[in-house]
Amino acid sequence: MEIELSTKVGELLDAYPKLEEELIRINPKFKKLKNPILRRTVAKIATLAQAAKVGGMDPVELVNLLRKAVGQPPLQDVEYTEEDSEAPVWIATEPKALLDANELLDSGKNPLAEITKLLKNAKSGDVVQLVADFRPEPLIEEMQKRGYEVYVAQEGEKFRTFIKKP
Repeated sequence: MEIELSTKVGELLDAYPKLEEELIRINPKFKKLKNPILRRTVAKIATLAQAAKVGGMDPVELVNLLRKAVGQPPLQDVEYTEEDSEAPVWIATEPKALLDANELLDSGKNPLAEITKLLKNAKSGDVVQLVADFRPEPLIEEMQKRGYEVYVAQEGEKFRTFIKKP
């Protein structure tokens, strides 16, 4: 299997089980991959580019470290760019709910499922806020695909993800 930016974390670990420890060695934030809930859910949809952003790393650097670990040549002439966006006015709205992703994962719950439940009964314009010590990139992309507005603010080591129901 060729390791690319678009490679899913779960597929990577299925093909190269020993890379789990290498990922943790590269970035201790990836210890969360040992969480069975995260492994069964997020790892199946998260790409390596998304995982790198969760870990605060350059995606190309992460992929090249993994490629090196399995004897693949580094990606050449690949750049990964991300758009910066200005904070929308609606993030000042009082959130309908404030969730802690780390607490949810530690208690065996899936943050995406919990947010989906909350927003199902929310009114148009309602905002839910998720706090985590990682950028929940797969959750962000999934909510955007579903038509929700999403904004992420980083405050030191914490990430506040605001999700607004259309």
